[in-house]
This record gives sequence, structure tokens and C-alpha cells, in this order.
Amino acid sequence: MSVWVVLPVKPLNRAKSRLADVLSADQRQRFAEMTLRHILETTRSARQVTGTLVISRDNKVLSIARDFGARTVQESGQPALNPALMRATQLLASWNAGSILVLPADVPLIGIDDVTDMIRLAGTHEQCVVIATDRLHDGTNALLVRPPGLLEYDYGPGSYQRHLDQAHVLGVHVAEYHSHNLQYDLDIPEDIDAFYQAVFGRTVPDGVSLAEAFDELQSAFERRMMG
Repeated sequence: MSVWVVLPVKPLNRAKSRLADVLSADQRQRFAEMTLRHILETTRSARQVTGTLVISRDNKVLSIARDFGARTVQESGQPALNPALMRATQLLASWNAGSILVLPADVPLIGIDDVTDMIRLAGTHEQCVVIATDRLHDGTNALLVRPPGLLEYDYGPGSYQRHLDQAHVLGVHVAEYHSHNLQYDLDIPEDIDAFYQAVFGRTVPDGVSLAEAFDELQSAFERRMMG
């Protein structure tokens, strides 16, 4: 059964705006582009993935996506995430996609095993939802839906429980995927310290700014992605 990954990506020059008080625009854009390339390489390398569809209004994002063999959808204006995902779902349904795996663009630790394990948890169920949350059990950091359109996307604060509740009401097979790699995303300053502990096994040292700690993390991410 075919599985398509959907990757919604904000314009790189506006990435992680909630971190503007602690990270420079260059740091935020560099992180966003690095993570985008890593996720595209990860999904391209996962044999169970039929293809990846990137939706964005940033031409540079779409160009990078095509370099990795992904299909693209150009958004215009300032589309909200949930309607944009639904439009992508309708498109993929018209391509006879069997399942859709929605990934965020800010999970730099994601690996091929995370993608394949989520697909494996779906098993052979004709109707199912596989979900992974963040470290605070609040947001949805990966969401596999079979068939496309089974679930109404409801991203935003508290989306993890809402997606779970919706799946249970539908009475379909539900699996929760617990992943060290997927639970870390980058939205708020506290996430930098959480990433730092996850990667280096200690908190950000006294006297080290979050911007300086982030530069260490960025270097660690890049080394990890280069193998």
C-alpha cells in the first residue's frame, strides 16, 4: 500500500520566528534549511515511502525539494496549516495514495527507522492512525493516516490529544509511536536546552548563551547528518 510523506515548510527566512529573541535570523534559517534537507534525504532513503510532497510558498524550499526528487505544491498568501494539509491530502488521494505520513520540518534527529517504524505500526489495517507526540505530550510530531482524509487535521497546541480523541471516536486502529528522535522539535527557547541535554547529556553550561549553545547544536546536527 503506497505511503506518501507530506512535509509543510514555512519560508526559510521566516523560520522559527518565536526564537527571534535568542537566535539570529541567519541561525534560524540555517537550521531550517539543514533540517529540510535531512528530512528529505531520510524520506527518500526509506524504501517503504512512495514519495514526498512538499508544500510551501518559498521557491527556494520547493527547489530544494525537487533536488531530492520530491513533488511540490506552491502555496500563496499565508495559508493556515490545517487547510493546506487538507489540500495536499486531496491531491494525494487523487493520486491513489494509500496512506499519508505528515512530518514537521523541525525534527533534526529523525531517522529512517522512525519513518519505517511508523509505517510498520500501521500494519495491514485498512483504517488506522499512527501518531507520535513531542516531549511535552502536547503537539503532533508525526501523523500517519490511512486512508487519506480519514482524520480531520487539527494541528496547534494540544493537537496530540485531539488527534487521538478523533481517531478513537472513529473506532479505527490507533497506534502511538514513542520516539526519542521525534519528540524533540524546536519552537521555543526552552527547546534549545532540551535539545542540548538530548545531544550532549547535560544542560547548557552557566555563562553560555542560548545562541552559543545553539551553534554547538547546529555543528552536532551537521556532523550527525553527514554520518
